[in-house]
Amino acid sequence: MTGDTPHFDEMLRADGSVREPYDEFCAWYTSQDASRLRTKARDAENFFRRTGITFAVYGEEEASERLIPFDIVPRIISGREWARLSRGIEQRVRAINAFLYDIYHRQEILRAGRIPIDLIAKNDAYLPQMIGMDPPGGIYTHIIGVDIVRTGPNQFYVLEDNARTPSGVSYMLENRETMLHMFPELFRKNKVREVSDYPRKLRRSLAASAPRACNGAPEIAVLTPGIHNSAYFEHSFLADQMGAELVEGHDLRVIDGRVAMRTTQGYRAIDVLYRRVDDDYLDPLTFRPESALGVPGIMDVYRAGGITIANAPGTGISDDKAIYSYMPEIVEFYTGEKAILENVPTWRCSEPDSLAYVMEHLHELVVKEVHGSGGYGMLVGPAANRKELAAFRDKLKARPGNYIAQPTLALSTVPIMTRQGLAPRHVDLRPFVLVSPNGIDITPGGLTRVALKKGSLVVNSSQGGGTKDSWVLDE
Repeated sequence: MTGDTPHFDEMLRADGSVREPYDEFCAWYTSQDASRLRTKARDAENFFRRTGITFAVYGEEEASERLIPFDIVPRIISGREWARLSRGIEQRVRAINAFLYDIYHRQEILRAGRIPIDLIAKNDAYLPQMIGMDPPGGIYTHIIGVDIVRTGPNQFYVLEDNARTPSGVSYMLENRETMLHMFPELFRKNKVREVSDYPRKLRRSLAASAPRACNGAPEIAVLTPGIHNSAYFEHSFLADQMGAELVEGHDLRVIDGRVAMRTTQGYRAIDVLYRRVDDDYLDPLTFRPESALGVPGIMDVYRAGGITIANAPGTGISDDKAIYSYMPEIVEFYTGEKAILENVPTWRCSEPDSLAYVMEHLHELVVKEVHGSGGYGMLVGPAANRKELAAFRDKLKARPGNYIAQPTLALSTVPIMTRQGLAPRHVDLRPFVLVSPNGIDITPGGLTRVALKKGSLVVNSSQGGGTKDSWVLDE
């Protein structure tokens, strides 16, 4: 995809002058020796390699473990910009939690006709096993990642909601740690809001969501599918940073109505399980019988109030891309307010008129699977050749309800380091949100993902994108 479409540059105005958030950075950058910065960039790469910060790429026999490229130029957001973003994110997160409670209870939004019943009833992400279930503290989505793109000074759009098992927070933390180590002088010149307290806040938020059966200080564990999972580094990193146990399914069993983990002193009951295992694999007695990743009987313990599962089973219905297209209605229905953050305009291919439009304009659009993630299974129309477009038309005809389509937005750019100096590249932003009965906490900034190829709009790590430190200035 080419970068010919006019786009908003977050560092430079159209006349070449520097935007205010980047004033201090640009003054510092112009005073630096270029060879020193290139050396620092190599040092950062070596640090990530030594630390083991890699990302597994599925479907590739060679180089299945990739180093996520890190760019040393920070993405800088002003305090005023962040204040507006935070309000919009909090509003959206509250609406998502209210929506999940409603569709698993009275289903008022369906009764009001604001969402088609079939969109819920025939959705694989909707779990009938959660109907009538009240999760501890009434919280379904304890950890959310909201993907946001920018197209102008005050134009932000939500690209998608990640309410199942959002990943990337470990890279956010390591990016900041690396920048603090390599360029401490930059943090003396800029008042950058802290992100390093995220693990402590995560533990506090999970502990506040403990179930009725909890007696004393909550016991917290992180459930991982194992070392072959693409985000295993993050699972082990967060467990270590929180002071929680990292467990796999075979470490757990149900004893006396509680889920307990194996320790050197015998089995110990767990109060809160931060699971990084998909719903289907969570309990072989309830979902996939062949699953060896979960815990037989954990859903019975959950229903009885013996454990908190974060995020709650069934939350995936809220980040389904077909549901996403109704988020403005969902926000208004549950908050009584217009959505502060807009959706990207979306065509639902399940609707005949929309499908006809998408078929005719396929070369202009981005088409995504409604359950897809990581950039897999999508078509970027302007970057596709005739053969790829024809093949995707066949997919759309066969399963139209499996896809949504969106315009190719002119995403904002921020500078990256290249051999020739600074050059603009397209980015998105994934802020991380913690939700508990005590309230909502949004980490200032989040993970900036950057398309390292000139003109590319694909920022996913699995598709060759990189990351950079995200600064929110304290003004």
